Amino acid sequence: MIWLRFPHNPLSLANYKLMNSNPYRMKNKELKLISLAVLLGALGFFSISTLISNRQSENQIQNMNDNSNSNTVKAVIEQKELKQDGYSIFYYATGAKDKDLIVFLHPAFADHRCFNNQIDFFVQHFRVVTIDMLGHGQSKVPKAKDKIDFTIHHIDSILSNEGYGKAHFVGVSMGTLVAQYYALHNPHKVQSMTILGGYDINADNSEIAKAQRSENIKWIFKAIFSMNSFRRYVSSVSVSNPAEQARFYEMASLYTRKSFMCMSGLGNIIKQRDSVTRSYPLLILTGDKDIELAIRMSKKWHENEPTSKYKIIENAGHCANMDNADEFNSVVMSFIGNGK
Repeated sequence: MIWLRFPHNPLSLANYKLMNSNPYRMKNKELKLISLAVLLGALGFFSISTLISNRQSENQIQNMNDNSNSNTVKAVIEQKELKQDGYSIFYYATGAKDKDLIVFLHPAFADHRCFNNQIDFFVQHFRVVTIDMLGHGQSKVPKAKDKIDFTIHHIDSILSNEGYGKAHFVGVSMGTLVAQYYALHNPHKVQSMTILGGYDINADNSEIAKAQRSENIKWIFKAIFSMNSFRRYVSSVSVSNPAEQARFYEMASLYTRKSFMCMSGLGNIIKQRDSVTRSYPLLILTGDKDIELAIRMSKKWHENEPTSKYKIIENAGHCANMDNADEFNSVVMSFIGNGK
């Protein structure tokens, strides 16, 4: 270091030149410059490709809205607000109040519109409620201290507001976890439960947890660089039909980085519990195009619940209610119809 302070010394100056002319040092500098150039190029390419993909997704949504009315709900839906401490939960109700209630709970990153292809079908026989769970859809999280597990209290308040003491529950993916957690605390308020793309929250789910950790890494990486890239990814793995992927992307557009804050509540929901018995009818569904682990775990759950019903929905991915609404609606109606 003293040589750098006094470069006028001939010896120190010679050594300084020699040090900086070292071929290995030069190669190291060159490698750093090349690495930096590659990184900047990759980031530039990622940004450009992300911009192009975003525009493609927006165009796909626009074309979907311009050319298709298949997802338009004809029933008159009333939006209702459930005010909480620092936030509001929005839910949507339709149908005659003298009919049994059916509550639909959406998957992660989507919202109540996930069930647009169910409402007109089920409203003929039920009072229908869909919910934007905390951090999803219109239920924002700016000052919320509660987490997603608090949804069971939101559901309880909604049942009370609607004048019901019990309901049929239909959950998809994350919605199945919340539905089970609600039933764990309020078994007497569950007339029936339909599970799509879910698993038993009370069982040993170490294999699922391991797979989910790997998936979380993908989510985090994509969400850090581009939320739209993250939204496209979760849309592609949630549904298989391109038009429904566009709809899922549209719903996920309301899911923000702040929304991740409330998801830690899932840790309270998913715990191995012994001696949990169910007194309500249980229907377990999976799409035939869902991942192998999801199909295998749902079958295992059915085997461990001898009174449960099990069905694979054809030509459908994880959110089979979106990919193949007709078969999903028919199967669910035949399951709960006798109890309406």
